[in-house]
Amino acid sequence: MQPSSPAPLSADRHIMRRDEVEQKTGFKRSHIYNLMKAGLFPQCRRIGTRAVGWDSLEIEQWVQDRLSVRE
Repeated sequence: MQPSSPAPLSADRHIMRRDEVEQKTGFKRSHIYNLMKAGLFPQCRRIGTRAVGWDSLEIEQWVQDRLSVRE
C-alpha cells in the first residue's frame, strides 16, 4: 500500500499580501482586520516575522460567496 499523497495544489493558489487582498476586495486595511476580528473574513497567516498573507483560494471563495448572496 502506497502512502497517500496530498491533493495537488491549484496552479493559481498563492499567498496574497495585504495590498493584493485590498485590491481584490475593495476594502482597506482597517476594514479587513475588523472583519477578521468579527469572524467575517478569512484569517491571515504569519509568513514571516513582520509579514502576513492570505490563502488566495480562501479570498476567492469569500468574494464568490458575497457575489452569490447578491444574485
